[in-house]
Amino acid sequence: MKINFDSLTPVYIQIAEAIEDDIISGKLAEGCAAYSQLIIARELRVNPATAAKGINVLVSKGILEKQRGTSMIVAFGALERLLHERRESGFGELISNLVLEAIKIDLPEIEVLNLIKNYYRSLEEHTNE
Repeated sequence: MKINFDSLTPVYIQIAEAIEDDIISGKLAEGCAAYSQLIIARELRVNPATAAKGINVLVSKGILEKQRGTSMIVAFGALERLLHERRESGFGELISNLVLEAIKIDLPEIEVLNLIKNYYRSLEEHTNE
């Protein structure tokens, strides 16, 4: 988990997003223990209250839940909720900005699609090496 202390995004939001990324990547599985606020605080050298605030963002979204007698666990259905959320909000916003920028610079749709396809291919080549 890495935090950019120079970012305009608050540290607690970065913590929440990093945990979400670990759930999406499979590093944290549904039903399994999540990181504790003390471990996060120690690892990132932040105040435990800041770590707790990041965790609480995910609790309020139903991504993490307190399991009796243990620490936080990744809620069942968390992965599906996160994927849906990112597809609907984050990805939709990226696509909207991309299309608006393409229109501004008079870039035809077919060229935008080709650029995206070429980028995908280049990433696939790098991951297959």
